[in-house]
Amino acid sequence: MKPVDQSAAADEFIADVQHERFHDHHLWDLRKGRDQARDHIPEWEMLRQLASDIKAHTLTHLADYLEEFERKATANGVQVHWAQDAQEHNRIVGEIFAARQVKTVIKSKSMLTDECQMRPYLAERGITVIESDLGERIQQLDDDQPPSHIVVPAVHKLRGDVAKLFARTIDSDPNNDDPKVLSEAGRQSLRPHFLAADAGMTGANYLIAETGSFVVCTNEGNADISANLPPLHVASVGIEKLIPRIEDLGVFIRLLSRSALGSPITQYTSHFRAPRDGGEMHIVLVDNGRSARLGMADFWTSLKCIRCGACMNTCPVYRRSGGLSYGSVYPGPIGVILNPAIDLHRYRALPFASTMNGSCTSVCPVKINIHEQIYQWRRIISEKQELPLLRRTALDVAAKVLASPALFRRVIAGVDQISREFPRALIYNPLNAWGLQREIPDAPKATFHQWWAKNRGADHE
Repeated sequence: MKPVDQSAAADEFIADVQHERFHDHHLWDLRKGRDQARDHIPEWEMLRQLASDIKAHTLTHLADYLEEFERKATANGVQVHWAQDAQEHNRIVGEIFAARQVKTVIKSKSMLTDECQMRPYLAERGITVIESDLGERIQQLDDDQPPSHIVVPAVHKLRGDVAKLFARTIDSDPNNDDPKVLSEAGRQSLRPHFLAADAGMTGANYLIAETGSFVVCTNEGNADISANLPPLHVASVGIEKLIPRIEDLGVFIRLLSRSALGSPITQYTSHFRAPRDGGEMHIVLVDNGRSARLGMADFWTSLKCIRCGACMNTCPVYRRSGGLSYGSVYPGPIGVILNPAIDLHRYRALPFASTMNGSCTSVCPVKINIHEQIYQWRRIISEKQELPLLRRTALDVAAKVLASPALFRRVIAGVDQISREFPRALIYNPLNAWGLQREIPDAPKATFHQWWAKNRGADHE
C-alpha cells in the first residue's frame, strides 16, 4: 500500500484553524485532568510500576496464561476461538453469525475490530454492524470515517459538526448543538437498533486468566446493553489484554480512567464470565502480529498498552495534526510505535511525527518507553532504506557535516551569513520546511567558536 503522508494530512487539519485550536486545547485539558487526578493518589508512581511489572510478567508467560484463560472460560460455558490474523478473525466472526442467521449486530467500541476492518467484511456478507458508542457512531454516520482517538473517537469534531451530521443522517435539528440534545438524539436513534439486533459485540479492556472472565470499561453503558439484550454475545480481544488474577484488576482500574480523562473511574466497569440463560457467549482471541512483536527486543513492551490515550493527550504533534493524519486506527505516539511493526513501508513516516520530548513516556500508566522506541524505529527505517530520497539525502549530508568539527563550523558560519543577506523568499517558501509556520531567529553576528577565538582564545594559549 502507498505510504501514509502524515505531514500532508496534518497540513489539511492545521489549515482549519478553528478545529485545530479546539483539538489542541481540549486534549490539553484532558492532560491537565490526568495530572490533577494523579496528584490525589500518593501512591501513583507505585501503581504505575506495579502495572508495568504485572504486564511484563504476563507477557513473558503469555502462552501459559492464555491456556489457563481458555480452560477457565470454557468451563464457564464460553466458546473460545483463536485467530492468527485479521482475516481469520473476520472469518470466525462471520461464520458464527452465518450459522445463526444473524443479519444485524450492535457493537460497542472495539479498536481490535477496527484494526481487523471487520465492518466492511461483514457488510459484504449482508451483515449490518451498528456502532453503539456515541463517538464511534458519529464516525460511522460520517461516511464511515475512522476514529481519530483511542478513547474519544470523534474528538476532532466540533458540536456544530455533529449537529449538522445528525440533521443529515438521523433527522435532528441542525441549529441545536447543545451536547445534551445531541446525546439524546443519538440515544433515541440507537434504541431501535439495540432492540432489533440479532447479536451483540464488545471488545474487552482486560482478560483475567484466573477466572476466565473479561472486563469492559465504558462511560455510556452501551456495552452492557449490547452484550445482554441480544441472545448472542461475541467479544473480540487481542491476546495482550491478559492479566493473571482478579486482584490485579484493581491496579489497572485505578490507572485507566484517570490517565485517559482525569476521572476516578469509568461509569461502568462490567464483568462478563458466562453466557446468560438461554444465550451464547463467544470470545475470539486475536494475535494479528502481536506474537511477532513480543519477539522484538526493542518493541515488545508496547504490548503493555492499556489504550488510555494519555500519550495522545500530551503529544504536541498529535494535538495539532489530528488523529486522522496518522492513517491508522492507532494514531498518536502509541500508533507511531505500533504501526511500523504492522507495515513498515506504509507507516515509515510516522516515527518522524514526533519532537522526541518524552512527554508520552512520562504519562504512560504502564511506563512504556515510547520515545525511545520511536528513536529505534527511526534507526530501523533508515537502515532498511525506507526513508524518502529527499530526507535520506539530507540526513547523509548532515551526518558528514556533524562528523567534521571544522566543516561544521564553516557550514554554520555560511548559513548564518545566508540568513542575514538572502531575500526572505529564498528562506520562507514551500521548499524549505524550516521556514513554514515559524519565524527563524535572527542569526548572531558571530558563531560561538568565532566569539571564543576572538575574546578568550589568547587567554589559553
